[in-house]
Amino acid sequence: MNVEASLSAQDALTALMIAVSASDEDIRTAELLKINSAINNLPIFAEYDAGRLPQISQMVFDLFDQEDGLEALFGLIRDALPEKLYETAYALSCDVVAADGSIGDSEMRMLEEIRYELNLDRLYAAAIERGARARHMTL
Repeated sequence: MNVEASLSAQDALTALMIAVSASDEDIRTAELLKINSAINNLPIFAEYDAGRLPQISQMVFDLFDQEDGLEALFGLIRDALPEKLYETAYALSCDVVAADGSIGDSEMRMLEEIRYELNLDRLYAAAIERGARARHMTL
């Protein structure tokens, strides 16, 4: 079965978290833990089969290897994800980016691309970013 042909909303959220983590070509342990924590604990993933994570990860990596892969990924995400979950998708992405305590240029560009592709209001996006920053502060 072609995983891309049957993405659920949860698959789309998972793919976006993986993509934002991989955007700097260095998937850190803290980011993986954040992704796993989200999948295992958030209500949106209550009925999700976490066993799909390797398939979804491979799909993202395969798309990143293609010339227009990022565009294709966003097309799949928009097709699978109801608009009411766009802010959720962005919040999860921000949490993954913030998980390791540093945000690089490529991660910032990816968040910018997500905001654009999901047509998020800039004020809402700023509030989501601020919340992620607050949740991941250290002493």
